[in-house]
Amino acid sequence: MSCLLTCFSSCCASLTCGLCASVASGISNRSARLAYCGLFGASLILSWILREVAAPLLEKIPWIKSSGTHPKEWYQIQAVLRVSMGNFLFFAILALIMIGVKDQNDRRDSWHHGGWIAKMVIWLLLVVLMFFLPDSVISVYGILSKFGAGLFLLVQVIILLDFTHTWNDAWVEKDEQKWYIALLSVSVGCYLAAFTFSGILFMWFNPSGHDCGLNVFFIVMTMILAFAFAVIALHPAVNGSLLPASVISIYCAYVCFTGLSSEPHDYACNGLHNKSKAVSTSTLVLGMLTTVLSVLYSAVRAGSSTTFLSPPSSPKASAGKKPLLEAEELEEGKEKKKEAEGQPVSYSYTFFHLIFALASMYSAMLLSGWTDTSESSSLIDVGWTSVWVRICTEWITGLLYTWTLLAPLLFPDREFF
Repeated sequence: MSCLLTCFSSCCASLTCGLCASVASGISNRSARLAYCGLFGASLILSWILREVAAPLLEKIPWIKSSGTHPKEWYQIQAVLRVSMGNFLFFAILALIMIGVKDQNDRRDSWHHGGWIAKMVIWLLLVVLMFFLPDSVISVYGILSKFGAGLFLLVQVIILLDFTHTWNDAWVEKDEQKWYIALLSVSVGCYLAAFTFSGILFMWFNPSGHDCGLNVFFIVMTMILAFAFAVIALHPAVNGSLLPASVISIYCAYVCFTGLSSEPHDYACNGLHNKSKAVSTSTLVLGMLTTVLSVLYSAVRAGSSTTFLSPPSSPKASAGKKPLLEAEELEEGKEKKKEAEGQPVSYSYTFFHLIFALASMYSAMLLSGWTDTSESSSLIDVGWTSVWVRICTEWITGLLYTWTLLAPLLFPDREFF
């Protein structure tokens, strides 16, 4: 019987190894970025699982509980932070290794796109090793993660602003009536949605019979920002557009909602407290999905931008700096040039991995409630720290968008892209 079990275990192990090898070998250059997203998603799932089941195990590890007696929530945060730190180190090391990669002749280009079996093993080892570190080291990482998460949120805002302006410019450049109608329709629709949603927030987070002045202030500020965006954008001196203003307005309304829904669920002004578990689960799923998508878009957008950390040798970054060759010279030198010089990389590998490293910190804060142990362990991203992080993110978004509109007026001699 034992022999059969041994054989069965060996077969399972060999099949697992074969599956990992086939998946790793199937990752091409084009799908490398998606593979990194998949690895990042796996770390989120692992953090979530360990957060739910690993607390009793961590309580028995002497170097983790060395600082005294702690509640269950503390051990859950420890599990999340340790997985996050392993993930952070993995991407931070890759970011350092990839500094200065400019063309595909660089050996490190193949390291970025290949070697997936080795990468998976290294990633797993880093995550496991984090559970052998004392809790003092993890506590320091938890403090640093708050700053890293804030930086990631700032990058998200910058990417959103760039996306809205690019979207608006793309439709305006078509210079056709149907696109102008579409532009106006989307803008009006977004504004109607933003103000309607703000009205719903009044019903959810300002229940009758309670003094909810803080919630009212947050919602009114959101509506004032939306109105101010439209006024500034449509001012003749600004020469802005309503589409970016409407998109930023509905984004601010959504961030205000996430902030209000993160209020403690025993807080009388949180009208969703009767659905605490459902709300926490949906917040987690939506937050994780937003994180993965924003990380992927941040990396892809950074690689396609000529002003946002693109390699100096990339075609877009070097456009306009090299004289154009005559047709005959170009044809004759094409083959020799391909042999002597590799094709420039299309995006910054260092920035790509840096975004993932910061996202590891942000996801840890999302899962640990910004390391707040005062809330119930069954809730995700709940607490006053989470509330103020969201609200400050909304206000910073409004300030940055207003700056993009007013900066050309305040500094007319400078060029803004």
